[in-house]
Amino acid sequence: MSKSILLKGGTIINEGVKFVADILIKDGRIERIENSISLDYQIEEINLEGKYILPGCIDDQVHFREPGLTHKADIRSESRAAVAGGITSFMEMPNTLPNTLTQYLLEDKYQIASQNSIANYSFFMGASNDNIEEVLKTNERNVCGVKIFMGSSTGNMLVDNETTLTNLFTRVPPVLIATHCEDEATIQNNIKIFREKYGEDVPVECHPLIRNAEACYKSSSMAVNLAKKHNTRLHILHISTEKEISLFENNLPLEQKMITAEACVHHLWFSDEDYKTKGNLIKWNPAVKSATDRDAIWKALLENKIDVVATDHAPHTIEEKSQTYFKAPSGGPLVQHALLAMLEKSKEGKISIERVVEKMAHAPAILFKIENRGFIREGYFADLVIVNPNKNIIVSKENILTKCGWSPFEGQNFSNTIEKTFVNGNLVYSEGKIIESGIGSRLLFNR
Repeated sequence: MSKSILLKGGTIINEGVKFVADILIKDGRIERIENSISLDYQIEEINLEGKYILPGCIDDQVHFREPGLTHKADIRSESRAAVAGGITSFMEMPNTLPNTLTQYLLEDKYQIASQNSIANYSFFMGASNDNIEEVLKTNERNVCGVKIFMGSSTGNMLVDNETTLTNLFTRVPPVLIATHCEDEATIQNNIKIFREKYGEDVPVECHPLIRNAEACYKSSSMAVNLAKKHNTRLHILHISTEKEISLFENNLPLEQKMITAEACVHHLWFSDEDYKTKGNLIKWNPAVKSATDRDAIWKALLENKIDVVATDHAPHTIEEKSQTYFKAPSGGPLVQHALLAMLEKSKEGKISIERVVEKMAHAPAILFKIENRGFIREGYFADLVIVNPNKNIIVSKENILTKCGWSPFEGQNFSNTIEKTFVNGNLVYSEGKIIESGIGSRLLFNR
C-alpha cells in the first residue's frame, strides 16, 4: 500500500482546464483536490510550485518484447522507461514469441507483468486465421482488446482470410478490436517493383513508397466497412496517411463512437525527409510518410477525427537497425520521450497542453473504458506526472532507459522535463532515477 503524500501548489492540467491546487494522495488514490489543504497530522509534503501536474499517460500500443525477444526489451526495462516518460499505464501487443494466440499464453504475460512491471498494464489477445475459439474466451473486464494484424507481422498473425475476419467482427464484441491496417498484397507487389530496380540495396527512403498510402487505405477501409456492417467496436492503430482520414468522423462524443483511430508520435514528428539523416532508425510499419500526410494527421487529431496519441514503442537493437533495408526490422523506442515530444509541440503552438493531456490520458481512458484512471479526480488512482516546464533535457545515451539503448530523438533538446511520476500513489520516478517503491496493477475495463 502506498503512503500518504500531499502535493502542494502545483498547476493541475486536467479536463481542459489549468488551475493551482493541492492534491492529497492516500491509499494509492486521490483523496482530495482543494485550493489549499491543511492537515492536523504529519505527512510527507512535496512543493510543486511552478510545476505542472498531469494525469499519467495511457499508451494503447507498445511492444515490450517479452517473451521470446528479451535481448532487445522486456516488461521490466520498458515499463521503467515508460514511467520515466510519464506513461503510467500501457497496453502491449501480441506479436511476441510465441505469439499470444491462446488464453494460456495471454495470462502468462500478465503473470510476468504482475512481478516486473512498474507501470499499470494490459495485454491484447492476438488473432490469427485459425484461433477464433481462443479469441472468444477473452475476458472483456480485464483484457484491453483483441489485436488483428491486417498486414504482415510476426509468425502466424497475418489475418487475411475474409471468412475469419467476418467471424471476428461479428462474434468478438463487446471486446474491442484493434487493427494494424496495411494490405499485404499491395506491399508485396511494391517490394517486387523496388527489388527489380535496386536488387537487395533498396534505399530506406523507399519505405513509404513500398508501404504506401494505397496499402494503408485499402486495409483501413476494409476494416471500417466490416465494423459498420456488423456494428463492431473498432480501433484502428497508427494512422499514417492523409487518405485514411476520410474514414473517420467527429460528429459524436468519443464515448459514443464505434470506430476510432490513433496517431503515433513518430507520424506526428517525422516525415520522409528525415530518412536522409535518421535512416532505419525511423523505419516503422506503417511507414513515416510525407510532410503533407503528417500535417493531415495533425489536423485530424485537433479536429477529433483521430482520437488518441500513442507510441507504437517497438525496440530493436542498434545492430539490428544498422542492417540493410530488407534486413533491418521496423520499429523503435518511444515511451520515454513521447510526452516530451508532444509537450514540445505544445510550446511551439501546434497543440495546447490541455489537448496533449486529453489525447494521451483522458481519451485512452474513455475509449477503452478504463476504470478509475486517466483523470485527476477524487477517488481515482493517483497516476500522476510532474513536469518542470522551465528545465530542458537533451536526449543522450546516458539518460536513455530503454533496454536497446538508443532513441530516434538522440540529440534533441526538449524544453520540458519529466520530474516525477506516481503510479497508484507510489513515487516510481524522480529526477532521473527509478524508485522501486511498488509494482503496477492490471487495468480493469467497464464495458
